[in-house]
Parts: sequence; C-alpha cells; structure tokens
Amino acid sequence: MRAILEVVCPAAALAQALDSLRSDPAHAAVLLDIDGTLAPIVRHAEDAHVPEATRSLLIEIARRYRLVGCVSGRRATTARRIVALGSISYVGNHGGELLRPGASAPQIQPELAGWSERIQRFATSVLTPEYERLRVRSEDKQTIAAFHWRGAPDEEAAARAVKGIASAAEAEGFVVHWGRKVLEIRPPVALHKGLGIRALLADQPVHAALYVGDDSTDLDAFEALRSLTADGALRSALCVAVVSRETPPELAAQADLTIDDTSGVRELLQALLEP
Repeated sequence: MRAILEVVCPAAALAQALDSLRSDPAHAAVLLDIDGTLAPIVRHAEDAHVPEATRSLLIEIARRYRLVGCVSGRRATTARRIVALGSISYVGNHGGELLRPGASAPQIQPELAGWSERIQRFATSVLTPEYERLRVRSEDKQTIAAFHWRGAPDEEAAARAVKGIASAAEAEGFVVHWGRKVLEIRPPVALHKGLGIRALLADQPVHAALYVGDDSTDLDAFEALRSLTADGALRSALCVAVVSRETPPELAAQADLTIDDTSGVRELLQALLEP
C-alpha cells in the first residue's frame, strides 16, 4: 500500500485507503486514539477536549459504522468525558479497561484489579515537595499512576527528577513506561492497547478495521490489527499515524498511511462519511 500512496495525490490516497471500510460500514470498525489524535495535545492533561467539529463527525460515523471505539492511555471514564459521546466504546488504561456503550462502569482486567491500592500508595509516597516545586503533576488512573511535566517551568529539570520516581518504582517491582513528557507506573502484568483492541473486536462481525494513533503505545494497536488480519479474523486493516513534531519516527515507519495532526484526522473522518 505504501508504494501506491507515494504516487497519487493525498485526497485520492485517502479515499483509496479507506475503501474497504466505506464499502461495507456494517462490517467495519473505526478505532482511534484520543490525545494527539482526536484531541490536541495541551499543557495540562486535564484540559484536553475533542473539538466540536471533530465530535460532530464522530457522531455521524458512530451512526453509520458497526463499531466505533476510542483507545486511550487514560481511564475509560475519563476518555468518555473528553470525547463526550456515550454511544461508542472506550478502551482505557492501555487496554486494561473496556467501557461499552451506555455502561456506567468499565470492565477491568482481573489481573489489574488487585494492584490499585499498591499503585496509589506508591504514588502518594514518592511525590515529595521537591517534585511539586518542579511542577511535576500526578494523575491517579486507579491501576496506573502517571507523572506529568509538560508545561513545567524547567521541563528538562523536571524530567531528570522524575527518573528518581522511575528508579524507585522499579525497585518496588512495578513496570515503568515513558511517554511524551509523562512517566507511567504500571503493575507487572501484560498491559497494552493491542489487548484492549482484541477484547473489543472479539465476537464482533467486523471484516475491516481502521486504527489511528500518534504515539509509540499505538504500535501495539497496529500489531494487533495486523495479527488479526494474518489469522483471518479480519480481511483488512489500515494503520494510520498522526504526524506532529513529537510523533515517534517508528510509528510513522510502521504505518500504512500518515496524516498531519488533528486537522488531518478530521479530514479522515470526513472521508469515512463520503459516499
């Protein structure tokens, strides 16, 4: 597919790439990351929101396509609040939670449930006044603890300091994961977006699937869709990378198609609605 996309104009490439989904929306899944994909990256994570123009397109897509889901590193309920759409599914905490349309609470992986108290206790113990002085902010995701420093007065100093939290977490037997100006402390269990996508698609009459993301955690989503295609569970899959100054090079290298920032995502959503 990459060779074809290189020799045609972007509009034609996009229409061609989406043909397997648009031709049979009753058996197609549209799966999207949120931060940096549907919602622009913001200084403080709690301020993120999906623009109304994007949300309106997503509403129409949810009416037309068999399965629409947002796959996020945030808690599933937080993801639903940001998107403000209750008629679609949400995979939260990097595959650890699954929130079905209309459900009041997410399903949580059994392996994760017992770790919440330990994770929260650790996060409280390590966030000393020094980190607060550097404007490192904690985020309680129940089974994951996150520490953000985007927008800190000295981001480099904050990033160096957060390495101390990572070392302490590893000494306690937790798993650390570095994102874009964020450190996550996770339980030592399998946890990635690919697991959530497999759970979301299980037993669904879906033949074609699309995934759109912008960070290294989305590589697991790419891998899940390609594995499902190789196994015959899907007939086709399209993996799309949203490119910005912070996009990891390996994500674009593994994508079937690249688009520019959140405005490119809106163009893609609009193309999914064209006859």
